Amino acid sequence: MTEHEHYEAVVVGAGPGGAAAAAALAQNGVETLVLERGVDAGAKNVSGGLLYAEESAPYTIDGLFSDFREEAAERPVTDYYLHNVAGRNVKSFDITDLHEHDTAWSDAVLRRKMDSWLAERVHEKTSETGGGLLTEVRVNGLLRENGEIVGVTCDELDPIRADVIVAADGVNSELARDAGLMDWEEPEEWFQGVKAVVDVPSDVIAERFDVSEGEGAAHLFSGDLFDDVRGGGFLYTNEDSLSIGTVFHLDSLVAEEAEPHELLDNLLTHPLLADWMEGHYDEVEYSAKLVPDSKKVAHPSPHEGRLLLVGDAAGQMQAQGPIIKGMNHAVSAGALAGEAFAEASMRGTPERAGELYERKLNDEGVMKKLRPAGYKVTSALGEHEAVTNVVDSVLTSGVGRRAVRLLGSQLESLYSSPYLSQIVPDTRTPYVTLPTVIAEELGERVEGTSDVEPKSLLDRIGDLTYDTDVGNPHIELQDNSVEASGAAVTACPVSAKDFGGGCYREETVKTNGSEEKLISLDTQPCVECGTCAIVADTEWEHPRGGKGVEFREG
Repeated sequence: MTEHEHYEAVVVGAGPGGAAAAAALAQNGVETLVLERGVDAGAKNVSGGLLYAEESAPYTIDGLFSDFREEAAERPVTDYYLHNVAGRNVKSFDITDLHEHDTAWSDAVLRRKMDSWLAERVHEKTSETGGGLLTEVRVNGLLRENGEIVGVTCDELDPIRADVIVAADGVNSELARDAGLMDWEEPEEWFQGVKAVVDVPSDVIAERFDVSEGEGAAHLFSGDLFDDVRGGGFLYTNEDSLSIGTVFHLDSLVAEEAEPHELLDNLLTHPLLADWMEGHYDEVEYSAKLVPDSKKVAHPSPHEGRLLLVGDAAGQMQAQGPIIKGMNHAVSAGALAGEAFAEASMRGTPERAGELYERKLNDEGVMKKLRPAGYKVTSALGEHEAVTNVVDSVLTSGVGRRAVRLLGSQLESLYSSPYLSQIVPDTRTPYVTLPTVIAEELGERVEGTSDVEPKSLLDRIGDLTYDTDVGNPHIELQDNSVEASGAAVTACPVSAKDFGGGCYREETVKTNGSEEKLISLDTQPCVECGTCAIVADTEWEHPRGGKGVEFREG
């Protein structure tokens, strides 16, 4: 047997799930090493922007790290609105009651600031047990002996043995894939989000969003402003910036051949946002992220041997109607994983940590939230094109429109129902058709004119910081035909038709008197979201430690 460095626990990834796991392990005296591939924790991470502390959760981030809210968060979100949009017509619902359901608090966050702060606390805690936190280390796979998982392998370090490995390495988890616990086969199991962070002075945010110190607002958007793509938009107030973004079902993006950056621009330039940003549009960062749909991919048994998955690596992202919660579940799962290993070790059966972790996820109600039972029924009945066509036909008919008018203010209560939000089917009806009809029948015309001029895709790419691993591309195109990989030209958030500066490009090649369209790839502008791994025929892996894109906001 080859001698390798050994730790009781190795945690891969220093986001909120990894930080929670490391904290729980260290609090139980477990020697823990945390490995992070970014130049700094948070440098590779992007978030929609809200971190919840649920009253029913077994763990919250401020329970594990005191002073978190004061030091690492942006504004508490105290007002929550959903805007139904049809052209210039808008009908807004106050759904703060839904937001506050089971919520102790909810704060807007930016990942670079938050994760970096957490990393310092994690390093302090794990150093006390003989471990610590290392950055710029890419864990590229699992170390096995006689077929059993016994540690991890890295680009920058020799293999490391461990009694338990907690994979908190995100939605593109290489460890989950190595263990056969995740695949990238089905676009309908994923969302893609893109986001712009816009600098706005704190006093301007307070005035325009009518929030005082210690208050903030969240606004969601749905309807016809996203070209029939299933999904929606969001705006969150940070301390002195705004996080504005869109999230769409990946299969819908591909089917509509929609370009993510253009859908974001549709939101940024809508007159509804004009008063909020007039004279203050300074976009400082563009980013993108793949998001698992927990209803479909939250792994019911997220462990294999000594490997335990937490957070996005386990598909633990709850996006159900207006409910968008991920980081809080990563925190709960991470801490439960650490707790499970500590308890199993005390019983003399560390090999049963995964089994205990799975039981805790169920006993604490985490899996029930990620995979609501009611959704199984509505998806089985409602997620069929023929059913959707019938429902949409009724909704857009005179009868359907009259029903919407009769419901009137009751619709706000229905949208505020936690139960209904969990069972919404993934069809265009709740994302496009219904909000459009609501805005057309009940909305008021917005008269403002936007002065926002979004940045070009070229400028957005140019603003990002890269340390390109020259000569060592992390993505390889396996099939350059349009049929196999053409979807990436539009679905990739840094590519576009007739744009030569992005990752994926469609080119016409002339050979022997004939012409053929082929796909080419340049990985330099990659934002490492992983979209192309699903929609194109590629071999995809993370860049080596410290290489690739570096987000300043996240």
